[in-house]
Amino acid sequence: MSLLDYLCISQEVSKAILARKPVVALESTIISHGMPYPKNVETALLVEKAVAENGAVPASIAIIGGKMCVGISLEQITHLGQKGLAVIKASRRDIPVLLSQGEDGAATVATTMMIAELAGIRVFATGGIGGVHRGAEITMDVSADLEELAQTNVAVVCAGAKSILDLGLTLEYLETKGVPVIGYQTKDFPAFYCRKSGFPVDYQLDTPEEIAAVIRVKERCRLKGGMLIANPIPEEYAMQETVISAAIDNAVQTARRDGIKGKALTPFLLSVIQSLTEGKSLEANIQLVLNNARLASKIAGALR
Repeated sequence: MSLLDYLCISQEVSKAILARKPVVALESTIISHGMPYPKNVETALLVEKAVAENGAVPASIAIIGGKMCVGISLEQITHLGQKGLAVIKASRRDIPVLLSQGEDGAATVATTMMIAELAGIRVFATGGIGGVHRGAEITMDVSADLEELAQTNVAVVCAGAKSILDLGLTLEYLETKGVPVIGYQTKDFPAFYCRKSGFPVDYQLDTPEEIAAVIRVKERCRLKGGMLIANPIPEEYAMQETVISAAIDNAVQTARRDGIKGKALTPFLLSVIQSLTEGKSLEANIQLVLNNARLASKIAGALR
């Protein structure tokens, strides 16, 4: 058996890649682990629609029945949404087991990047990347997303890193790994729910065309690894820093008290924060993902 036995690219996405049309990869963890059903399915379809409306072909990525699927159907999206947390949150280490066992897996940022590169997709839109968790100097809890950014040639558009993380250490890690952090129309690294974190990005670029030009040069020079494009949440949906910080601190303390760790930590924290903010964090999450999908589509279009 070969790679082709495990990689399944939809007809629409395959045609777009062969025709060198703009394609945007989308993750599936947000479907199964990011929010409850049916909001998760509704959001996934809205994000795909936003990509299409901005001139690109959406390619949602997941592991379905032991296949790395690039461009999943409505039925498959609904399946992941209804199954929810019962779907394995699949990072790089999980892939060979899930494929050999014929299982389903929700693709994290790391897994989506890896599969997107295998399929020939250059741009990926997500909500926020994983990073260095608070207290990582003791727990060593560092997301595989960062290592994937260091080695996989995909540009990732996000609203920064989730503010449940240690953002300073996350940026230090990316610097060590040589990953360029580009701020889209901002010099301040966004903090997911908030537009600013107080930490600077490496460079500010103001148009999709400028970002596409940097990606092209990076590819031509065969510079290994990804690129992080930090796109702040639209101002009208941004949350007050004091409100979200208090909710995060509360959620982190609850997780420590209850012994929540590993793959279960981020979904747990997001659920607690959603409850504490009376659903405002969920709406912010949806809007920032849509905003990232729109920008990623424009960058992919400029790469043609």
